[in-house]
Amino acid sequence: MNLRSMLAIAFAGVGAAAAILVGVFSYQAASERINAELDRSLLTTSAEVAAGATQILAPSPVTRGLDDDDHDEAQPMVAQAIAPDGTVRPIGGRPVRLTVDDADRALAAAGSLGDHSYQDLTAAPDDYRAITVALGPGRGAVQLGIDVDESRHVLRELATRITAVSALVLIAAALAGWLLARQITRRLVRLTRVTEQVSDGRLDDVAVPTGGRDEVGRLAASFDRMLGRLADTRADQERLVQDAAHELRTPLTSLRTNASVLRRFAELTPDARGRLLEDVDGETRELTHLVDELVELATRRYETEEPAPVELSDIVERAADRVRHRSGRTITVETDATALTGQAKALERAVSNLLENAVKFAPDGAIEVEICDGRVQVLDRGPGIGDEDAARVFDRFHRAEGARSLPGSGLGLAIVREIALAHDGSVFAGPRPGGGAVIGFTVGADLLLPDSHPGHVDG
Repeated sequence: MNLRSMLAIAFAGVGAAAAILVGVFSYQAASERINAELDRSLLTTSAEVAAGATQILAPSPVTRGLDDDDHDEAQPMVAQAIAPDGTVRPIGGRPVRLTVDDADRALAAAGSLGDHSYQDLTAAPDDYRAITVALGPGRGAVQLGIDVDESRHVLRELATRITAVSALVLIAAALAGWLLARQITRRLVRLTRVTEQVSDGRLDDVAVPTGGRDEVGRLAASFDRMLGRLADTRADQERLVQDAAHELRTPLTSLRTNASVLRRFAELTPDARGRLLEDVDGETRELTHLVDELVELATRRYETEEPAPVELSDIVERAADRVRHRSGRTITVETDATALTGQAKALERAVSNLLENAVKFAPDGAIEVEICDGRVQVLDRGPGIGDEDAARVFDRFHRAEGARSLPGSGLGLAIVREIALAHDGSVFAGPRPGGGAVIGFTVGADLLLPDSHPGHVDG
């Protein structure tokens, strides 16, 4: 059973339940009202009959010429007197005898004036509602009955009409439920078709039916955004694979060439052998580094780290100490002790990549790191960076014209960008006044914690 049918049945069930409840309560209220009116009429009429006004039991003038059956129908009441000894005497009304029980005889024998009781009884072929009213101790009682067939006929008619209305409400609710369910599920059906297309591997040419501010509209909009991100991710992965294949081709070609030379290893001079082995070792390290960087980008391992409160100055100092130890270069750190909620290892990796990039491109001079309000920038006195390269320096495998001969994977700054984006930040690069380059990243303002006082650290 599909969702549309389930919603239609649910609407019909709710409508039917509501109609039945209203009908039952309406019937009960009408029945109680009619019975209360009958009891009030019996009590009033019995008092008049006890006072001697027996003419009210006579048929109305317009019915005096009718036959006996019609005469009985015209006068629905019957009255009789109950003596203290329990004997019964007709007073007027229909020529029928009402049943007298022990409670009626007790009222007639010893009941106080005005004491009364009600009962339902049958005097074939009709049903009656009867009242017995005591006239006083030793004075007997008056019993008055009224035919309730007409009242019950009215109640049956009411029940029939309530049933008919409930059936109409049920049909109307089912129809309205089906129409409303059709309206609601129309977009869901279209969205389901889209998901089926996506499951078949189609991402680029899929149109998601968006629109509306209800839950379905929000779901469609969210799915459209998710689909866009999936398409971007797949395109990004395809570019990564293509670029990686291109970049891997160079070291693999060099290794293949060296492998061919190794077949004549015995023919080489000791110097040539040393240069060959050193070349193979360098190409192997370069290839290993490139593979590590590719794995880092493809798996986004840094995103699995749980965010925690960290001091950005501590992260920068750890990265600077490591690069100082590797390169022997002077690195100065100036910080305002920015604290944020972030991934410490990923941020340290980003700072390390920036410093290693500066060491590679600026072989001379001190390297400076500045931290201010969530902005980390590395400054060097290298050859600088042009406007065209500044726009593309964070692209994967991009290398400036003068850096193609330098070692490196071309992925370090791309990783910096991914880490910055993961922290709701951005990256930047440009020339440094007086010569050199400024490259860095920012973190989102929402991640920053309350600042402490600024500090200065040299290394």
